[in-house]
Amino acid sequence: MKIIDLRSDTVTKPSQEMRKAMYEAEVGDDVFKEDPTVNKLEEYAAELLGKEAALFVTSGVMGNQICLNVLTNPGDEVICERDAHIFNYESGSPAKLSGIQLLPVEGKNGVFTSEQVEPLIRPASAYYMPRTKVIEVENTHNRASGAIWPLEKIIELKNLAKKYNLFYHLDGARIWNASVATEISVKEYASHFDTISCCLSKGLGAPVGSIIAGTKDFIQEAYRIRKSWGGGMRQAGILAAAGLYALKNNVERLKEDHEKARYLAQRISENKNLEVNLDAVQTNIILFKPLKLSVEEGIKRCKDEGLILSVGKIDLIRAVTHLDVSFDDIKKAADIIDSVFK
Repeated sequence: MKIIDLRSDTVTKPSQEMRKAMYEAEVGDDVFKEDPTVNKLEEYAAELLGKEAALFVTSGVMGNQICLNVLTNPGDEVICERDAHIFNYESGSPAKLSGIQLLPVEGKNGVFTSEQVEPLIRPASAYYMPRTKVIEVENTHNRASGAIWPLEKIIELKNLAKKYNLFYHLDGARIWNASVATEISVKEYASHFDTISCCLSKGLGAPVGSIIAGTKDFIQEAYRIRKSWGGGMRQAGILAAAGLYALKNNVERLKEDHEKARYLAQRISENKNLEVNLDAVQTNIILFKPLKLSVEEGIKRCKDEGLILSVGKIDLIRAVTHLDVSFDDIKKAADIIDSVFK
C-alpha cells in the first residue's frame, strides 16, 4: 500500500537533481567563512531578500531565535500573534536562550492590527515593566491554515514599530508560498522588516536549513550567536547546495501545492461530518475539524488506510501539500478522508 504523507511539507526528500547538486558541491570550512557554496547561498539569498547580508542556519527555530536574541536584551518583550510559531512551537526558547518574554495578541487568521498592538507597548518610563523591543509577524501563518498577511497590514505595523523605535521581525518560514500566491516578491515583503528568517526545508524541498537576513552589522552579530549555540557546521556546502538548488528551481512550482490544497479543502468542505474554513486555505495548509470522531481517532483511521495526517490544534486535523505528493495522491487522500469520515 502506498503511503501518502500530508503531515507537513518538511517530510519532502531531495530529488535526484538536488542530490546531484549536493554531491558535486564545492566545500570548505564555513566557520572560517571558506565554504564557497555556503557563501554563494548567502549572497544569493541576500539578493533575493533585498538585504545587505544573510546567514545560513540549521533550522527555522534557530533562525527566529538568533534574530530575537540579537534584537533584544534579557528582560525585553516581543509582541506576536497568539498562534505564532515562536510562541507555540519553539520549546520556550525566547525565555530559555535569550531571557525575553512574549506578549501574544489574538489575531484573525493569524493577522493582528496596529490598533491592538499600540496599547500593549510598554511606556518607556515604566522601569518596573519589561521593555517592548520587537513586533513579530508570521507569513504565511502556520496555525492559521497557511493564511497570508495582507501587505497593507504589514506596512501598518511597520509604521507603528517606527513610531516607537521598535524592531520588526518576520518569521517567513513559508514566505515563498506567500510570494507565489500573491505575486508580491519576497524582496518587497522583506523590505518592510529589520530581520527575516525563512526556511529552505519546507515547500522548497531542501533537506536542512534556513536563511536569516538583515544588515551587515546584524549578520555579524548573528554569526557570533550561531557559533555560540553550536551552529558552526564546517563543510556545510553539501547542505547549502541543496538550498541553492531549491531557491533556483522550486519556488514557482509552489503554485502546484496551492492548487492541490484548494482541491483537497474543497473536497473536505463537501463532507457534512467535517468543517473547514475555506477562506483561510490560501496556500498549502488545511486545518479541518471532525464532527463525529475525535482528532486522534480520525488520524488513526486515515493512517490505517494509507494517509498520514497530523494534529493542527486540539480539535483540528492538519494536511499539508508538498512536492512529494501528486494530484493523484491528493485525489486518493480526499477519497480516504471521505471514507473515514462518512
